[in-house]
Parts: sequence; C-alpha cells; structure tokens
Amino acid sequence: MHTILTLNNISPHGLARLPADKFKVGSDVKDPDGILVRSFKMHDMEIPASLKAVGRAGAGVNNIPVDKLSKLGIPVFNAPGANANAVKELVLAGLLLACRHICTAWDFARGLQGSDAEISKAVEAGKKNFAGFELPGRTLGVIGLGAIGRNVANVGVAMGMKVVGFDPGLTVEGAWQLSADVKKAASVEELLRQVDFVTFHVPLVDATRRLINAERLKIMKDGVVILNFAREGIVDDAAVSAAIKAGKVYGYICDFPSNLLKNHDRVIALPHLGASTREAEDNCAVMVAEQVKDFLENGNIRNSVNFPEVVVPRESAYRLIVANANVPNMLGQISETLGEAKLNIHDMVNRSRGDLAYTVVDVDSPIPEAVRKQIRTIEGVMMARIV
Repeated sequence: MHTILTLNNISPHGLARLPADKFKVGSDVKDPDGILVRSFKMHDMEIPASLKAVGRAGAGVNNIPVDKLSKLGIPVFNAPGANANAVKELVLAGLLLACRHICTAWDFARGLQGSDAEISKAVEAGKKNFAGFELPGRTLGVIGLGAIGRNVANVGVAMGMKVVGFDPGLTVEGAWQLSADVKKAASVEELLRQVDFVTFHVPLVDATRRLINAERLKIMKDGVVILNFAREGIVDDAAVSAAIKAGKVYGYICDFPSNLLKNHDRVIALPHLGASTREAEDNCAVMVAEQVKDFLENGNIRNSVNFPEVVVPRESAYRLIVANANVPNMLGQISETLGEAKLNIHDMVNRSRGDLAYTVVDVDSPIPEAVRKQIRTIEGVMMARIV
C-alpha cells in the first residue's frame, strides 16, 4: 500500500483517483510515499526519507523546494492547463472591469441615497463619470503562450481584438492550438510597444521577475492597461503605481493586493482568484493525483517540472526505475549490473532533462533487492526503485 500525505485540502474528486485498497491518504500520514499540496510552503519542512513524489494541485511550484527534491531523485508534478479556463475567464473579466469602470461605478451606485426618484436623477447626472470604451479593434498583448496564455489569446481574437503574443518556448503543438490571427512578437519590447492591453501568463523565475518595470513602461503606449493574474513580482507594482499617477497607465488589474495597491486609484486588486473555481480545483486535483499514482505504481512521468517526460507502456511485471545525474556511461553501468545478475532486458527507455536523467527498465524476471541496492550505489544515481 502506498501512503499519501496531503498538506492542504485536496478536492475529493482528485482523492477518489487513489483507491482506498491501494492508497492510504490523509493529513496525518507518516512516512509518505507521496505528497499532494496546493499552497503549503514546503521550503522549511523536513523532507521525509520515504518520499518518492510530490504533486502540486496547480501550475506554479514556487512553494516547493524543487532543487532540493531533484537532488534526491524526487519528481515534482504539477497540473498545467487544468485551471486554464478559470484564469482565462478572470482575465476576460479583468478586461471588462478596466475598460468599463465597473468597480468604481458599482461603488458610486451603492453610495446613492434618497428616494428612488432622487437616485434616478443622481444616476443620470453621475454616469458620465464612468464612460468607458470597447474592446474590438484594441490590441491585446499576451506574454506566455502556455495553456492559459493560448486560451486568453484565442478569446481576445473572438472578442474582436488584435492579439500579439510572445513566448520563446512556444512548442509546435502549442502553436497549433493558437488562432491563426494571433501575431507573434520577436521580443517583449516589440510586443509592449504596440499593445493597448498586456497580460502575463508565465512562472515567476529570474527571467520574468519585474518584466514590467520603469524602463519598459516608457516604451509602452499612453493609456495602456496592465493585467497580472500570473504571479506577484512579474510586475513592478511601484513603477506601475507611479505610471498611473503620471497618466501613462490607464489601469492595473491584478490578483495580488498589497498596501500600495488595495486602495489605489485605477487599480483593481483581487484576492488571488485566478484558479479559485470548483471546476479548476477538481481538475487540478484529478490531474495531479493520477500522475502521482501512475509514477508510484508504474514509474511513468507526466508533467514533471524537474524530470523528463517518460511514459512506457507496461509489458512486463518486473520494472526498475532509476533517476541519476545526466553523465556518460550511466546506461552502460545499469545494463552491466542487470546483465551480471542474469536479468534479460525486455525494454529500456532513457530520457534526460538538463542535469537529470531518468531510465525505465523492464526485465523478464523478478529483480532481486540486492541488484536494486547495487545500482543505487553507482556514483550519480539518486534513486533506484522496483515498481
């Protein structure tokens, strides 16, 4: 039986993918084989010696010590795209909130006093203060064209907007999922110079920290609207605040309130609602639970942020998985050890990702524990497990 520790409340739809006859799941599980987590910050926790996999029921993994886990041969799984529709809908709402002054207009209406006739008169006198503009014909810039960014770009096209995207890591498969009307920018700067709205759908890493800063704000159109439903830190809030006061930025819509932003004129700061729908939480939990389950039972890796994707159909009951440093002669040493034990290799798949490599070996007879231990002692091997 495999044991799964939950560090946050995980959707029952996801936990249902871990059958009780094979998995013990709970928030008090000791010596877990796997961990399922949402927002719990794992950086300061002691990593259990028993741990084999971590699943993040969401896309971002900033709360997980990925580098530390990588050195232990532990894959970290996430759920890219599972919350894409939820975030797309919120970005669309953000576009409308910005250009129609919905929040300030609502505040105005809630503050009206007097008889219905007096309120009606006040409405007619005051509504001119909230006149907005429409989206068709405006240019939307989308930085990051993963599952969420593609959805946002496509809905922008459907709304009649001109859409420009930038993503140096865009795959051929991802490009096929984009509307043909989405134009491609060669750089962040090229995109920023031409947009009326810009939205971000990238992780927070060194390369994306303060993508919008004082220098880049200077090259943008006057009256631009900035939306950030990705990660706090991608936009330099102080620089945008100053640009709003200077009349450069028309509005800033984000998911990350702060003392600077929460009462700021022309800023709408929401309480991190991007993936906060029942459907998104269910989708993320189901996706990550299935990935952790498949890894623990079969050694397959799908949607890992630190290990290569390796999915091998199981044709043998005897399987060995190995995580190791991506250095020469590892496969040779693994094969030699199996051969010396007179284990015939039925199938062998090896993939690498950066400094890490991962191997799945199916053999025709049971693998002695002594052989697994011998492979584990090979220099550079971080994990060897029989599944």
